[in-house]
Amino acid sequence: MVDNREIAQQVIDAIGGKDNVDSVAHCATRLRIMVKDREQVDDSKIEDIEKVKGVFYNSGQYQIIFGTGTVNKIYNEIIDLGLPGTSKGEMKEETKQQGNAFQRVIRTFGDVFVPIIPVLVATGLFMGLRGLLTQEQVLGLFGLVPEDISANFLLYTQVLTDTAFAFLPALVAWSAFRVFGGSPVIGIVLGLMLVNPALPNAYAVASGDASPIYMLGFIPVVGYQGTVLPAFIAGYIGAKVEKWFRKNVPESLDLLISPFGTLLVMSVLSLFIIGPVFHSLEEVMLDIVVWLLELPFGLAGMIIGGTHQILVITGVHHIFNFLEIQLLANTDVNPFNGIITMGIAGQGGATLAVAMKTKSKKLKALAYPSALSAFLGITEPAIFGVNLRYIKPFVFGLVGGAVGGFMADILNLEATGMAVTVIPGTLLYLNDQLVWYILANLLSIGVAFTLTYLFGYTDKMREDMEGSNA
Repeated sequence: MVDNREIAQQVIDAIGGKDNVDSVAHCATRLRIMVKDREQVDDSKIEDIEKVKGVFYNSGQYQIIFGTGTVNKIYNEIIDLGLPGTSKGEMKEETKQQGNAFQRVIRTFGDVFVPIIPVLVATGLFMGLRGLLTQEQVLGLFGLVPEDISANFLLYTQVLTDTAFAFLPALVAWSAFRVFGGSPVIGIVLGLMLVNPALPNAYAVASGDASPIYMLGFIPVVGYQGTVLPAFIAGYIGAKVEKWFRKNVPESLDLLISPFGTLLVMSVLSLFIIGPVFHSLEEVMLDIVVWLLELPFGLAGMIIGGTHQILVITGVHHIFNFLEIQLLANTDVNPFNGIITMGIAGQGGATLAVAMKTKSKKLKALAYPSALSAFLGITEPAIFGVNLRYIKPFVFGLVGGAVGGFMADILNLEATGMAVTVIPGTLLYLNDQLVWYILANLLSIGVAFTLTYLFGYTDKMREDMEGSNA
């Protein structure tokens, strides 16, 4: 049997020699080598080395699977032979710099949002069930009308459904501070400032029930309820600001000045610069969508259905509540609902494909509930927990949304209400449109599912991502 010293030397030779190595680390089962030139690595030679159980490469990091116990011994021999060692944490920092800018942004976005996904899944289920159970048609099956529901019970369901999304900026800012090296508790406080009840509620402003506060007579200020990208940006900048204070403030004053300075600077930037920019963007998007709805030949459905879920990432989609209210008030119908439903269904179909194709129990446990949440009308868990992490499922979800949106537009689907979509949304089409509504949803789901299952996801993609984040 070949001894570990000889195996270590064979590994060094097969990866192109010592000059092709930046650093070496290991986890419980894998030897992790940051290589300078991937082309110098001989994969087949490494796979033939005794005790090697598998290899793969991701983002500049070459990983050789040896198994528990063995990897520690091989690592020690490699270090003794003169290769530079590093900690796993340090190697993670190196890995984060690998890949193109888009890949690094997506990886970082995932790092911020994955810890938040479980509460978004739970909230999505609550929101879908609440929308379903409080519909007049469902209540009628039990001989009830909306007035029969206890006000206290409705208040309880509102607590279940609104809390996570009302305070979503606090969750995002907390996680962003954590990922970018700031103090998470400062992130929470900053996020809570952004949704302080003293500010006009974002949903109320979007529906026309409230107006922005104008600072200095021209800066519109509203709450951040339900937003994602503004809170992410605030968290990123805030962590950098805090680091600057920590570095430049004397230690004796750090506890007093650093949190105070960070919150002061970030509250000003967030409320008076970042927030107004996105509020202005909302108004521009509203004007664009109103114009798009007038396009003929199904183009409106294709474009809106294919892009709506991109707007969910930014958080500017709240303004469309106002559009739906206007449509219902002026025409008694809501064609926008059917189109955006297809975008939501498409993301659910893509997530379902990932859940069914992967062999990872962990990913299945995340993807199946996220797909169900999407089919109940809430796509954030599907987007941030699954589809956007692997990119292609998100893109194919958009394609499914575009195809279904085209069909919804051609069929002139017109909802009799708003605020519910996909499965609960069937209650808005209980007329001669119901069959077409179901078929359009199935088309969106089917297109997204098929494309994702065939071309959008493999377990190697998951392994590569886990390898870079492990």
